[in-house]
Amino acid sequence: MSHSTIHVQPPLKYIPPNFKPLVRLGTKLMLPWWLKYQVSVADVQADNLETLAQLYQNFHQGKNRFLMAFRHPNANDPYCLGYMIWYLLPKFAKQQGITLPSLLHYHFLFDRGIPLWAGDFVGKWYSYLGGSSIHRGKIDRQGLKSARELFANGNLPMMAAPEGGTNGHNERVSPLEPGIAQMGFWCVEDIHQATRSEEVLIVPIGIQYKYLGEPWENIERLLSKLEKDSGLFSSSENLFHQQKLAPSALYQRLLRLGVHLLEKMEEFYRKFYHRDLPKSTQESSSQQSLIDDQMNEMIATRLNALLDVALEVAEEYFQIQANGNFIDRCRRLEQAGWDFIYREDIENLATLSPLDRGLANRLAQEASLRMWHMRLVESFVAVSGKYITEKPTVERFSDTTLLIWDMINRIKGGNPLKRPILGKQIVYMTVGQPISVSQRWESYKTKRRTAISELTQDLQEALEETIQ
Repeated sequence: MSHSTIHVQPPLKYIPPNFKPLVRLGTKLMLPWWLKYQVSVADVQADNLETLAQLYQNFHQGKNRFLMAFRHPNANDPYCLGYMIWYLLPKFAKQQGITLPSLLHYHFLFDRGIPLWAGDFVGKWYSYLGGSSIHRGKIDRQGLKSARELFANGNLPMMAAPEGGTNGHNERVSPLEPGIAQMGFWCVEDIHQATRSEEVLIVPIGIQYKYLGEPWENIERLLSKLEKDSGLFSSSENLFHQQKLAPSALYQRLLRLGVHLLEKMEEFYRKFYHRDLPKSTQESSSQQSLIDDQMNEMIATRLNALLDVALEVAEEYFQIQANGNFIDRCRRLEQAGWDFIYREDIENLATLSPLDRGLANRLAQEASLRMWHMRLVESFVAVSGKYITEKPTVERFSDTTLLIWDMINRIKGGNPLKRPILGKQIVYMTVGQPISVSQRWESYKTKRRTAISELTQDLQEALEETIQ
């Protein structure tokens, strides 16, 4: 949707869970076809399913409550998680002679704004699958109340992404939000108040994508398109085919493209938003004059400065203080923009005069334009200049190239749902060791913030350990 077509809207509606077993069954039957033909996932494998089987068994027997906290590198993660629970887990249990409940499923949390870009149908579908919506950028009392009730008293376990959204990195975990840890302690509190004895657990779930083969040709083709879209001539035109596909040659082209985009965006914010960004010198922009470590450090420093400036442009408009890390700032800006578009302060939009509606539409359009800066930053919060050089795999190269595609596509006004598929992948799921929240209850009662921070940090480390 273009910014000129943005109009004032009623508040984003809370979408409650409305689990329908038939919808789950239909989704389960469709899932293998979807994975294979729509998102090019050739296979899903999982480690340590024994732990997950035991957790479901104990849950069914009233011995525990647990939440599966999963890494979120990719928009395809929910499909892979569903496949693990609906197909791999019952198959494993049958092979091991483990008796599990007949209904293997879970409640889950999803962003209240998902229907905005995925369609209203997706919101209803998630609801029918047992999902509960929640605002990411502010205290959502209705959403939190539902999540808390489901965790403590629901008929199914819980699932959520503690990173808050996809980070585009197959082998890097973004800083976790503290909400999952807080939910765990709330669940313990509710169980104590109900004089029950279930143990409350948070289970880290790792997700990692590996290509079948190495799709360097597709990466080179996408890189050539990105060079063209950004106004760069291809530096590989006179190279032989095999030379074009050499990872070292592709890496130099990626660096060249990255520096070019940095300079373009720095000039954009410097010239049109009057921001104090240093002009690059010929030496700093020349890839030949810097070794890899120096180049990556330079890119990382300049990228952080650029992202900070992009957020400042939006924060100044909404009069928001620049507190916290980039993710925190993005969440607050998203909510501020939505408050201007989805107006909770207007009881009935139909009663607005034409003049008032015109003014409200103008506010909505300007808010959408300012949120554009935040969306650019959102795609790059986990980017590191050393991501490829510290481990030069085709997956890391693909991650970085696709993030650049996200940026250029957003600037062009393209459809973010049509992300290129570079090749077929195998997905590896890892069930980590459960973290007991119940055992931390006493420390939570004395120092709540410390207990939440320590649990969040332990979950962060547990998720990082699942990366192969």
